[in-house]
Amino acid sequence: MLRVLGRATSGNVQKVLFLLEELGVPYQREDYGRQFNNTQDATYLSLNPNGKVPTLVDGDTVIWESNTILRYLAAKNKSALYPTDLVQRTQVERWMDWLLASLNAPYVAIFKEAKKPANERGPSWDADAKELRTQLEILAKATAGRPFLAGNDFSLADVCLAPIVHRCLDFPVDLPGLDGLRAWRDKVTSRPAFKKAVG
Repeated sequence: MLRVLGRATSGNVQKVLFLLEELGVPYQREDYGRQFNNTQDATYLSLNPNGKVPTLVDGDTVIWESNTILRYLAAKNKSALYPTDLVQRTQVERWMDWLLASLNAPYVAIFKEAKKPANERGPSWDADAKELRTQLEILAKATAGRPFLAGNDFSLADVCLAPIVHRCLDFPVDLPGLDGLRAWRDKVTSRPAFKKAVG
């Protein structure tokens, strides 16, 4: 059985669980992460030299980096969520890459400070909030009029971004004019697989 090493509260773990639930593939999730003090020991580092989560163990195959795990699982299971048509695939992969290259930095910065009282947040809060707004506006404008992020069909792009964008839209940050993105979020997070994986 597949093993997913990573805490259930990690957005990067959640996207892997979301996909596994969509695919109907059996798996076992195991608690790994900072609060468990078990990602910096030699055993875990031999699997994932970054000491981060998630790590997927599929028999003798070990994979880290959440988006790589998504691609592997979708390809292995010949899922339509990861199109074989190369042009369609670029529509999916661009948003997966965009998440890491553009949205992740302001997301992580705001995530770390969001639970603190406003007067205790770091000095970069306003700049990070502005950048988060900018990136979410890019996503909203570029995908406007589409049922899903990569086009007419639910895809790996939606799986990949849903747990992260879901959190972003609930941060204590002013995010006006994102009704279409909120509607997409509501549609994707209502899927049974998302509810089972993320709650």
